Amino acid sequence: MIYRASMNIAGIILAGGLGTRMGHAKKAFIEIGGQPIIERLLNVYRPLFPEIVIAAREAGDFSGFKERVAVDRFDARSSLTGIHAGLAAMSTTHGFFAACDAPFLQSGLVERLIAEVSDDDDVVIPLKEDGYREPLCAVYSKRCLPSIEAQLDRGDYKIIRFFDQVRVREVPVSKLVDGDPEMVSFFNVNTPEDLAGAEEMAQKRGL
Repeated sequence: MIYRASMNIAGIILAGGLGTRMGHAKKAFIEIGGQPIIERLLNVYRPLFPEIVIAAREAGDFSGFKERVAVDRFDARSSLTGIHAGLAAMSTTHGFFAACDAPFLQSGLVERLIAEVSDDDDVVIPLKEDGYREPLCAVYSKRCLPSIEAQLDRGDYKIIRFFDQVRVREVPVSKLVDGDPEMVSFFNVNTPEDLAGAEEMAQKRGL
């Protein structure tokens, strides 16, 4: 493994999304190339992380998995509630978070991102060339919990809103591209059109 301090970083899968634009399908179980997205993510996570947590709305959906399930503590459904649940449940100081609508997450990209993490960092996040940050393919520390809880109590679900209260390290994608030359890790399945595109990518690129 190319990254250090691996034993103090957990892998968290955010699996509690509504899937509104997918007809309320549970995106974790949508199949790409005949394989559910969550299984694709677990295939990446299991060799990398000694601790894996699935953050979900309902634990029963994942009763067949050996991984621990952390149930959202806030009623609202948002990615931030899942980040909160994962941070609260993990036993490590930091966690890598990815959403269950990212079927092509590459272990090389994850390794390179984690290699950038220092003990003092609270958020380590990919920074795209257009200035967009990828908050659902990022590392968060437990120190983020108080800020996230306060924000959720206010009913504010925009992930990056608390960033000015913690230490953030932005990692240019140029530092990650060796681990994912086609940058497919950031592809998300949010609509039926995305699903069709994902199937095509899986077939043509062998993903």
